[in-house]
Amino acid sequence: MAKTSPIKRSLASNWVLLMILVPAVGGLGYLVWQQLQPQGLPAGIAGSNGRIEATEIDIAAKLAGRIADILVREGQFVRKGEDLVKMDTSVLEAQLREAKAQLEQAQVTVETARSQVSQRESEKATAEAVLAQREAERVAAERRYMRAEELVKQGWATQQRLDDDRAAFKSAEAAVTAAKAQVASAEATLNTAKSQVLQAEAQVEAARATIERIQADINDSVLRAPRDGRIQYLVAQPGEVVQAGGRVLNMIDITDVYMTFFLPTEQAGRVAIGAEARIVLDAAPQYVIPARISFVSDVAQFTPKEVETAEERQKLMFRLRATIDKELLERYLTQVKTGLPGMAYVKIDPRAEWPPQLQVRLPEAPA
Repeated sequence: MAKTSPIKRSLASNWVLLMILVPAVGGLGYLVWQQLQPQGLPAGIAGSNGRIEATEIDIAAKLAGRIADILVREGQFVRKGEDLVKMDTSVLEAQLREAKAQLEQAQVTVETARSQVSQRESEKATAEAVLAQREAERVAAERRYMRAEELVKQGWATQQRLDDDRAAFKSAEAAVTAAKAQVASAEATLNTAKSQVLQAEAQVEAARATIERIQADINDSVLRAPRDGRIQYLVAQPGEVVQAGGRVLNMIDITDVYMTFFLPTEQAGRVAIGAEARIVLDAAPQYVIPARISFVSDVAQFTPKEVETAEERQKLMFRLRATIDKELLERYLTQVKTGLPGMAYVKIDPRAEWPPQLQVRLPEAPA
C-alpha cells in the first residue's frame, strides 16, 4: 500500500483548515457588517438624505461709489449691526457741507423776511392811523359844511363861506380815500412780506431735508450686518467702483439654518407643518439635532413623462425643510456650518416614538 508523503499530508490538512475558516470568517464579517448598518426606522417615521443650508444675504451698496475698505474676511463670524464695508464718502461729505451752508443762508433769509414783516406791519399801522385822522377830518369838514348851509339859508353866513366849507369837505373825503388806498397798499406789502417768510422757511426745511438725506447716504455708506451670520465670499475688493445696488459680499444667516430633503408622495403627504424632525450629520453621526418641519412643497420636484398611474404617482418626490430652532442655534452659533450632508428624519405619525438612535444628543455648548 502506497504511503502519503508528509508534505502532501500537510497540504491536505491546511486545505481542510482553510475550507473551514473561510466560511467562518465570512459569516463573522457578515454579522459585523449587519451590526454596523443603521437600524430600521419604526412605523410613523420617515427619513431621507439632505444637506445643511441657511438663508443667504447679499450685502450691496445703496449708491454707486468706490469701496474704501472691507473690514471682514471670508469665513468670519459677524454679529448684527457690525461694520462690514466702508464706501468712499468724500463727495457726499462735500455735498453735506454745501447743504449746511445753504441752510445757514436760508435761515438768514428767514430773519430778513421776518424783519420785513415787522416793518410792513408798522407801515400798515401808520397808514391806518392816518386813515383814522382823515376820517375825523372828513367828519369835521362835513359838519362845518352842513352848518354853513343852514347859516346861509338864515342869512347869517355868506355864500363864499358855504363854498369854502363845501370844498373843505370834498377835500377831506378825497383824503380819506387816499388814506384807505394807503392802508390797502400797506396790507398788500405786508402779505407779500409774510409770503416771503413762508418761502424762506420752506427753503430752510428743504435745506434741512437735504442735509438729512445726505447724512442718511453717508450712514448707508457703512454697510453693516443685518443679522448674525458668517461671511461666505467677497464679490468686490477695496478700490473697486460698484454701481448702485452692486454686491460687495455675501453672508449666510446662521440663525436660519435648515436641511432640505425629499420624500415620496405617500410619506410627504402625511407630514404636517411643525412636525418633529431629527437631523444627523455625516461629519458628526454621534449627535442628533432636533428640528421642526417648516416647509413642504406643494409641487412635486419631478413628474413622470407619461400619464400618471397610481404607481407612478408614488414616484413623485416632494421637497421638505427641517429647520433648527433659533434658540438652539444661538447656543452653537460659532459651530454652525452649511453644506454638510446628512440625514433628516421626520414623524409622519405624531404618535410615533423616536427610536433610541434618534434621541436628541447634542455636544457641549461652547463657553
